[in-house]
Amino acid sequence: MEVILKTDIKGLGYKNDLVDVKPGYGRNYLIPQGFAVLATGSNKRVLAENIKQAAHKAEKIKTEAENLATKLEGTTLEIKAKIGESGKIFGKVTTLQISDALAAQGIEIDRKKISINVPVQAAGEFEAEVDLHREVKSNVKFVVVGE
Repeated sequence: MEVILKTDIKGLGYKNDLVDVKPGYGRNYLIPQGFAVLATGSNKRVLAENIKQAAHKAEKIKTEAENLATKLEGTTLEIKAKIGESGKIFGKVTTLQISDALAAQGIEIDRKKISINVPVQAAGEFEAEVDLHREVKSNVKFVVVGE
């Protein structure tokens, strides 16, 4: 079943992508939730026209994302966490904490665009991936320190 995505969906695609999904997933989840529309001939023509009109705007957004990526590359965040005697942290470091630390430095990024690939279980230096644009991804370093 072919659908046109109306929003970015992690693991599936980005907005305005034409993707092939299993019929149940499309019919029971994507379409009722408003995340996608059925890829009929008329919807494909509307999509092509929207993409053509948005091309200039998309280039500007991509340039802004690239500028933000260069800013993030040189940034090191400090995340405070409670640490036990063995050096392990209580709880875990979340994307919300990283998003808040970036906001404190004046960089607003939604927590859903941040992913931590390695589980953070002790104090030290780690890296998180930030998905700024469909073609622009950046890594931000963060250091977990004790409170």
